[in-house]
Amino acid sequence: MSETTSIISIPLRSTAEGLALFGPQDKFLRLIQADSEASIHSREAEIVIEGSESEVRSLHQLFDTLLQLIHSGLSLSERDVRYAHELARELKADQLLSLFKGEIATTFRGKPIVPKTLGQRHYITTIRKKDIVFGIGPAGTGKTYLAVVSAVAALKDGRIKRILLARPAVEAGENLGFLPGDLQEKVDPYLRPLYDALNDVLGPDGVAKAMERGLIEIAPLAYMRGRTLDDSFVILDEAQNTTAEQMKMFLTRLGFGSHMVITGDVTQIDLPKGKKSGLIEAQRILRDIPEIGMVAFSEQDVVRHALVQKIIQAYDRDQQDQPT
Repeated sequence: MSETTSIISIPLRSTAEGLALFGPQDKFLRLIQADSEASIHSREAEIVIEGSESEVRSLHQLFDTLLQLIHSGLSLSERDVRYAHELARELKADQLLSLFKGEIATTFRGKPIVPKTLGQRHYITTIRKKDIVFGIGPAGTGKTYLAVVSAVAALKDGRIKRILLARPAVEAGENLGFLPGDLQEKVDPYLRPLYDALNDVLGPDGVAKAMERGLIEIAPLAYMRGRTLDDSFVILDEAQNTTAEQMKMFLTRLGFGSHMVITGDVTQIDLPKGKKSGLIEAQRILRDIPEIGMVAFSEQDVVRHALVQKIIQAYDRDQQDQPT
C-alpha cells in the first residue's frame, strides 16, 4: 500500500528571507530538491511541498529549522543546509537550534566558535565533564581544533595554568632525518596544525606571548617522558601514530587538576609494519573505565568541503569490500 500524498505550504516573511533560505541562484533549494523525492516549489511568498507524508514532514521540519536559524542571524552555508537535511530525515533538524547557541569561545577577531554538528557538541560536553577524553574519527571533524579551543577557554577562565600540545613525530612518507634545520625546525611541520588552531583563537602575537611566558608548550611526544603534568590541559594529536608503549607513557603523565584530550584517525596509521597503534590498543583496554570519555566521530561530522565527506564514505566502502 502506497503512502498517502501530502501537500503543505510554508509562508515566507519577505524576499530577503527567501534569498537567504534558497541561497545564491537558488543553490540551497536545488541541493535539497536533488536529494528529495517530494516536489518543492517556491511561489510568491511561500514554499509549497508535495510528496509522501514522511517526506513532507521531514522537509517541513527542515525548512522551518532553516528559517529559524536565519531569523536568529545565522548566514547559512552549503554545509549547514546539507547537514540540516541529513538530520531532518530522522526528524532531528530542530536540534540545530540549540547547537548554534552553544558558543565555546571566540576567535582573536571576535568571531564566535560554536560546535557545527551534534557529534561536535557531544565532544565538547564530554571534554568539560571528563579528565581524559579520546576523540576518534576521520579528517575534518574538528577533533584537534575543538580540543585546542577548549584548552584556551580553560586557560582564560583560570581552570588550568598551562597548555601542552604534543604529536608523535612519525613520517608519512618522508624521513625526518633528511629535513633541514635543528630539532625544533625538523618537528615544526608535524606540529603545524596545532599552531594553526592556536593562531585562530589567540592570534599569532597572542600565541607568541603565551609561549614566551610558558603558558603554552608545543613539543614532540618524546618530550613528555618523565614528567608529571599538574594543572595542565594536555592534547595529544595524531595519536594513531603512537605505539602502545608511548600511549601508556603519555596517559600516565596525568597530574592533579589536569585534563587530557587524545585525538586520532585509526584509518591513517603511518607506523612501520608490525607496530600496533597505541590509539587502537587504548580504545580496547580503557573502554570500560567510566571516567574516560570515548567520542567517535563519523563522516556526518565532517565540516570541510562536502566532497571530503564523500571521499571518506568512498574509502570506507572500498575498505569494507576488500577481502579480509
